[in-house]
Amino acid sequence: MNYIVGIDIGTGSTKAIALNSKFEPIGESQEHYPTYTPEPGYHEQDPELIWQAFIRVTDEVTKMMGSSPQAIGISCAMHSLIPVDENCIPLGPMRTWADSRNAAIASRLRSTEEGMAIYNATGTPIHAMSPLCKVIGIKEDEPDLFKKTYKFISIKEFIWFRLFNEYKIDYSIASCTGFFNIHTLTWHKEALEMANITQDQLSLPVKTSYFRKGSELSTGLFPSLQSTNFVIGANDGCLANLGSHANRPGVAALTIGTSGAVRIASTKPIADNALMPFSYILNEQTFICGGPVNNGGLALEWLLKNVLDKEDTLESYDSLFEGAAAISPTSEGLLFLPYLTGERAPIWDTASSGAFVGLTLNHTQFHFVRAVLEGICYSLNQVLQGIELYAGKINELSVSGGFIHSRIWMEILADITGKKIVVVQQSDASAIGAGYLAAEALNLIPDHLLIPSVKETIAPNRQHQEVYSKNFELFKHLYQDLAPTMHKLKNTL
Repeated sequence: MNYIVGIDIGTGSTKAIALNSKFEPIGESQEHYPTYTPEPGYHEQDPELIWQAFIRVTDEVTKMMGSSPQAIGISCAMHSLIPVDENCIPLGPMRTWADSRNAAIASRLRSTEEGMAIYNATGTPIHAMSPLCKVIGIKEDEPDLFKKTYKFISIKEFIWFRLFNEYKIDYSIASCTGFFNIHTLTWHKEALEMANITQDQLSLPVKTSYFRKGSELSTGLFPSLQSTNFVIGANDGCLANLGSHANRPGVAALTIGTSGAVRIASTKPIADNALMPFSYILNEQTFICGGPVNNGGLALEWLLKNVLDKEDTLESYDSLFEGAAAISPTSEGLLFLPYLTGERAPIWDTASSGAFVGLTLNHTQFHFVRAVLEGICYSLNQVLQGIELYAGKINELSVSGGFIHSRIWMEILADITGKKIVVVQQSDASAIGAGYLAAEALNLIPDHLLIPSVKETIAPNRQHQEVYSKNFELFKHLYQDLAPTMHKLKNTL
């Protein structure tokens, strides 16, 4: 049987999905791994555990199919950084996108013309998440580690080196480092100079369609996949757009997993020094532009575990969603700012914090739940409206991520944004996008198979939309009102 595998290397897990000749999921494997936070602001993982997870899911899904796939495409989370030695041995833990220890460096760069010029050239927002700020942080705070580092690489480059013994980085992952000029498709001289590194300390950029044959794998790896082509692929955000068919005019992709993002496909980058939308490369003709938020399902998980003291089970979530559905829109005056881990778009403030406002004796745990869902959707709506200023009117949101399993959460999103919500993929959109990209790279995919097959559609409730519209105005001003107090509180810690 002919099939393709898409693999998504995520922050919490790596997932492999097998796709048949109609690009329908026919098998999957998933492997989770831990995150370590040894100090405030630190967010680290062990690259070796992620490599082992990659091996296991690849083995499991191909054994499940009983034959080798035609191709394997790779999706990967953005902004990771691993300092390695000459043998590609990590010199410390991997720093993930959520690592905020270099927030002061990002704030300093954002206040300079040089920093914003780098943003406009690279398409990567100036934020602690970016490898640019991480490398500068290592240079300033860990000089011994900086001197020892042979190359600064991402987790995908680490895995690709283990597979083929070469340092290659796809244009898509490169475009979210802060070091890559998205206009010239080369490493950006000014960014390199700011970090005091050379292009030799980074990998060689290649197209997202770049592939190697299974027969070229390092000795002993995947002996049953010698005839399989491995396509280097792109970053998870770009591939989520491709996998959910949000690469058409008037359609945006919206993802809520641990974090969240709004993304549109564009033929050119979008830049705004205030909103700081990202512009990442899907291929040489397509940029995926948008804005990320830190606090998606993470905020609901916090409420479940730390406030309501409930078990992290599907039954617990189902009970909370059922209770939230019985609460009227706007949670009877309870507003939630979801900045529990600081925030990226639209405020770019790592010192921001979460807040409930409007709390009264009438509010129950289900008001809290609904307010959290609404707060996450308000935040994403702010990003969406900012993107519409450049992309034109968006009529449809193609959604993905764990939140699509909650009907009430999708209804709230439809009502707050006023957009039609469409579920195209119920499986991992990034992994499926990786499969699509691999098939396109190898000319294995007829165009008619890329027409989306809609699984579910939710239209906004216009009465609810009017109520939410008024509350959204309050939400937008709430951060500005509370920011000075947030910052003072942060300084007392």
